[in-house]
Amino acid sequence: MDANLMLLLAAGVLCGAGVYLLLDRAMTKMLLGILLLGNGANLFVLMAGGKAGSPPIDGRTSLPYGEEIADPLAQAMILTAIVISMALTGFILTLAYRQYRYRTADVIEDDTEDTAIAAMASRPGNASAAPDHDASNDPTTGRNTKEGDKFGPEFFEAPVKEATDE
Repeated sequence: MDANLMLLLAAGVLCGAGVYLLLDRAMTKMLLGILLLGNGANLFVLMAGGKAGSPPIDGRTSLPYGEEIADPLAQAMILTAIVISMALTGFILTLAYRQYRYRTADVIEDDTEDTAIAAMASRPGNASAAPDHDASNDPTTGRNTKEGDKFGPEFFEAPVKEATDE
């Protein structure tokens, strides 16, 4: 199999530039990075498909490349990857537009509230970590109560027992 060095270099440059742009925090650069990475991967698949050949059409009488036919699997995979890449591009563009409408900033920042909630939920001894106990707030003081919500098997089974007893 003869590989075209220029296509391999172009695929490597596209993949490298795509990964570099994906590591940035700007949404537009991430979009461009995904597009470049997808196009580089398509070139790699094209090069893995082998050398050029005649179209793989059954019953064809004129063969410009002789008896050598092109690999149809690589072409089908690239066509599918292009369609998926366009759908992903549309989805990311809608995310970027939504972010622009709400924040007017292109940079994606760390969410400090999610980090604080995750740190609180992972503390040992937290009542809300129990599967049948929820530490609800006392309506007058706002502090967590010891008994929590009425949440458990007796809470859910009581209405069922009342309905079946009647």
